[in-house]
Amino acid sequence: MDVLLFLKSALIGLSIAAPVGPIGLLCIQRSLAHGMHIGFISGLGAAAADACYGALGAFGIGAITRHFVELATPLALAGALFIAWMGVKMLGATPPERAANTVDPARALPAFASVFVLTLSNPLTILSFIAIFATLAGGSPLSAASATLMVVGVFCGSAAWWLMLALGIATIRHRLDARAMRWIDRIAGGCLLAFAVWQVLHTVIA
Repeated sequence: MDVLLFLKSALIGLSIAAPVGPIGLLCIQRSLAHGMHIGFISGLGAAAADACYGALGAFGIGAITRHFVELATPLALAGALFIAWMGVKMLGATPPERAANTVDPARALPAFASVFVLTLSNPLTILSFIAIFATLAGGSPLSAASATLMVVGVFCGSAAWWLMLALGIATIRHRLDARAMRWIDRIAGGCLLAFAVWQVLHTVIA
């Protein structure tokens, strides 16, 4: 196994996941409201979506890639509506008195799926992976083994970020009372609505 290639790919996954945006905000809010496990599972949804787009870029599946890029505008608008809906839910949410310490299956799957779908709503991410993977490959076509290794590396790097984020939030969530959580939900909901408006305007203007 090419350890260096794996580490480079993991660093790419980490760097893509790290910037603060609606996904990071969602995972932070869920880690605070429902515990570290749900926050991390939400992050895994983003990591899985990054891996899917990374696979399209690494394996050079041109037809599917072009199809997703052509759908960039409607997917971006759908993603903005989804973000807005979650923002409204947060604004009206009643914070739990105590975040759960175990994984609730009823929350785990929706938490994963919602972030997975939201991350997939930005198909132009494929173009980033194509450019990055082409650079790592030195302009040569990737073998199936190298492509697979890079995709796994991207997933692991992204997942590592979400794990670190969820663990970090877990260290402070017990210090927050219901009033503080209510304000956090309001701020998070307002930020998500702002992200949604920005995404709509950016998509329409572009």
